[in-house]
Amino acid sequence: MTVKRSVRRRTVALQVKPGEVTIYAPQRVPLRQLQDILQQRRDWVKRHLAQYAARPLAAQACTDGAELTFLGETLTLRLEGDRKKAVRVDNDLLLPADEPERALERWTRAACLTPYTALVTEYAAVLGAADRLGNVRVSATSARWGSCSSRGDIRLHWKLSRAPLDVLHYVALHEAAHLLEMNHSPRYWAHVARVMPGWQTHRRWLREYGQTL
Repeated sequence: MTVKRSVRRRTVALQVKPGEVTIYAPQRVPLRQLQDILQQRRDWVKRHLAQYAARPLAAQACTDGAELTFLGETLTLRLEGDRKKAVRVDNDLLLPADEPERALERWTRAACLTPYTALVTEYAAVLGAADRLGNVRVSATSARWGSCSSRGDIRLHWKLSRAPLDVLHYVALHEAAHLLEMNHSPRYWAHVARVMPGWQTHRRWLREYGQTL
């Protein structure tokens, strides 16, 4: 267990990553109290650690013959020593043996742009907000899965390409709905719900499994 304290934090938060448990806490909360909180959430922590252990990490996936999900398809990675950049051939993704992870990210970010744009454009039209949509871009920020600016520019994270398609669709809709409401008010969620009534399931998946993408 790792404890990270901050004078600005007001509540205790528990984060589980593959092989790692971190508690974010206010400066004055005693260690004993944090240990009690961890004990209370023991089953939750064990379940998430087991789920992570059962799923390959993105970095571990960059081996010859490994399979990787991309926009609902399964691609087989092929590492080649003389290759300079990633190239897709049918369902094979050919990667340079030298730094394959970096090449995979570059390829994915480029390959995501067109389908991401089509998806966001579709949801903006369904919501009646097509005229408010700006540019669609692929992001790599670690802070969020998507964003929508006041100018209508929408960004979606490239790692969402590895998520179930329903989850990707949820994030695209989530950001497109901000074209109508730049908040998370009841009116905002009503826009999301009328297009995707089961959105809660997809948000829950991101919270539980997003770190594995």
